[in-house]
Amino acid sequence: MDLGDIRNWVFIVIAVVMLAGSIVVVTTRNVVHAALMLVATLGGAAAIFILLGAEFVAATVVLVYIGAVVVLFLFGVMITRAPLGGQGALDHSRKWPAALTAIATFAVLAGSTVAFFGDAEIGSGDPVLTSEIGSSIFNRFVIPFEVVSFVLLAALIGGIVLARRDPEA
Repeated sequence: MDLGDIRNWVFIVIAVVMLAGSIVVVTTRNVVHAALMLVATLGGAAAIFILLGAEFVAATVVLVYIGAVVVLFLFGVMITRAPLGGQGALDHSRKWPAALTAIATFAVLAGSTVAFFGDAEIGSGDPVLTSEIGSSIFNRFVIPFEVVSFVLLAALIGGIVLARRDPEA
């Protein structure tokens, strides 16, 4: 790794912020704090995609994960009036198997990534422009795009039906 390249330093800063945020997500007792740290971690993932020249994927991460999933999670917590944290003690009796599983998963993923890519330089090819992706979606793949939109609409209607309260008879 060339530490003289500014992109490597930017990556290191983003990776450290993501690592700290992800640790807070799984260790905090406050659900809202966990959701906010998840936003920071996902924002770091979007920043790494921008570093790689994949601005469409970064925008998708911001819109779908940060803009929809985390907001939905926070609304779910607020609507159900779930306890926000600090009321009970966390059960840490099984933390070592979980930690070993996480380390083993990381080792397998890192090892396979290094074995597959080796010393290949990231970003050596031309990035795909967002306009090309949009043109492909709305010209060639318009039918699957519409099918997915109907599936999402059905999921939205199903969520509303499940969440509504029936009037007392």
